[in-house]
Amino acid sequence: MSEFKQTFNSSLGKKLIMALTGLFLCTFLIVHLGGNLLLFSNDNGYSFNVYANFLTHFPPIEVIAYLLYISIIVHAIYATILTIKNRRARPVSYASAPKSPTSWSSQNMGLLGSILLLFIVIHMSDFWYKYKYTDTIAFKEYRTNLSSGVTTVQPFTPEAKDFEHSVSTQGNEEIVRVKDIHAKVAETFSQWWYVIIYVIAMGALSFHLLHGFQSAFRTMGWVHRKYTPVVYFIGTWLFAVIIPIGFAAMPVVYFFCK
Repeated sequence: MSEFKQTFNSSLGKKLIMALTGLFLCTFLIVHLGGNLLLFSNDNGYSFNVYANFLTHFPPIEVIAYLLYISIIVHAIYATILTIKNRRARPVSYASAPKSPTSWSSQNMGLLGSILLLFIVIHMSDFWYKYKYTDTIAFKEYRTNLSSGVTTVQPFTPEAKDFEHSVSTQGNEEIVRVKDIHAKVAETFSQWWYVIIYVIAMGALSFHLLHGFQSAFRTMGWVHRKYTPVVYFIGTWLFAVIIPIGFAAMPVVYFFCK
């Protein structure tokens, strides 16, 4: 067996793979939150619908998306393997209970990860799968007057079944026809049970990242008295506070205000 293969078959190798995939997923969360904040644009869903169309039709983004799916699967598989191995190594739990949120997170990463994996399955089946592989998402037509910048919106029914989107100019108007995923989001976030699931999942995400982000840097050996406080600060405030609150705010705002 080669030295490379031995390294990645070891516990440290598995933790390294989890660290790398985890940090990649953290990067995705920043981008995903930025895109999803377009839901708060007061433009009848135009910005968010165009953004969603771009994500699903721009080839480089689609390649990154498949890397994302692979990262989620690999991260979940290796997390399961390491959790089982750790439990077999220590069948009796610690006598003292964890005293801090960080230590509680570290001892419940399996539970938190399971909640997140279940949420991802529900979330992707409700939005991504229906958007890409079904005809349940209606279309919207946006007409923008190029002189005044005023945009009008109306439902659009394509004649061809394989129609996905179009951008054209007619006279002094730009015409954009895209799937109306914004309406699907508004419909889903009007259901109280989905809002509760979403908020619980974001709570799990917060605790998961509170430990996971810092742990990834320790696994890779990036520990230094000068930089560790910066990693701790980013992991705590950006990934464990700002990002989960940003995501959780969307269904809450839509449920109560839209």
